[in-house]
Amino acid sequence: MKLIVKLLILAAVGLVIACSSSDKEYQNNHLEPIAKNPFKFLYVRFFGDTRWSDQAAEAYRVPRQDVDLELLKDEHAGTKVTWLGHSSFLVQLPELTFLTDPVFSERVSPVSFAGPKRLVPLTFKPEDLPSVDFVVISHNHYDHLDKKAIKHFGNSTHYFVPEGLGIWFEKMDIKPSNITELPWWGSQQKGDALITATPSQHWSARGLFDRNKSHWASWLIEFKGKRYWFAGDTGYNPYDFKEIGERAEEIDLAFIPIGAYSPRGFMKDQHVNVPEAIKVHQDVKAKLSIGMHWGTYPLTAEPVMEPAELLEDLSSKQAASAPFITMKMGETLVLD
Repeated sequence: MKLIVKLLILAAVGLVIACSSSDKEYQNNHLEPIAKNPFKFLYVRFFGDTRWSDQAAEAYRVPRQDVDLELLKDEHAGTKVTWLGHSSFLVQLPELTFLTDPVFSERVSPVSFAGPKRLVPLTFKPEDLPSVDFVVISHNHYDHLDKKAIKHFGNSTHYFVPEGLGIWFEKMDIKPSNITELPWWGSQQKGDALITATPSQHWSARGLFDRNKSHWASWLIEFKGKRYWFAGDTGYNPYDFKEIGERAEEIDLAFIPIGAYSPRGFMKDQHVNVPEAIKVHQDVKAKLSIGMHWGTYPLTAEPVMEPAELLEDLSSKQAASAPFITMKMGETLVLD
């Protein structure tokens, strides 16, 4: 009962904080608007047929390690990819460093006393992270757009965001010169890097009155002949990702969500499950993909390790395909 009261308070808070003056609503390419709200989620959570796993009790199973700060500083280590948890990756290339959807908060919620609480402690101190050339943001949900992280970086970096989201950053005192809003298939040069907003299938809201008032996106980063693609949050369709693969021709490294997919009837349009994530991996023609969006916050019903274990099982049965792996939280993968 205590949890239900907290969640109802959380939903009520959303009524207060999220009023928007914009009349424009963004849409998906191949799906009618996703009609989700906190009250429908509460009904599914407490009155639906799906059994919800206690992810907090299972959190000890999530593989983690402290971030190797010395490795991050090693300028001779080549391309380095560090999973900071959930959908946050620190990507260090020779002469370029970027970050995806940084989230440092204990809870992903509009309030500090309720909402999904971090399952695994941060594997780093934010102040120990290296400076970054830019940050890409997929959409405005609390588990992807975090005030604490944005306050940490402030105006020290540049933010690439989907259409309609720039105003949120301006309200956070980020200078307009440090914000680039892009529509799907819009591109912007940043030094030697070309950053392109690409489609995803999702929705946006930070409360009940700003639904789809800003867009959502995946991101393609091209740098010195290599292509890196960050999927953000997405459901699956057989069109968008194939188009991305055709336009990009080949992705050297992709970051694709694998978790937060159950109950399937409620989550299908907005979150891929593992078999669908593999389809995305194949559609975009990724040479290597890393699974994300699992093991960090208790968002949905599946057991905490199920996404990673299922990905390993299904990938082992497709030996001829390009690898699709998961990492330990805090691990740094050296690619070359």
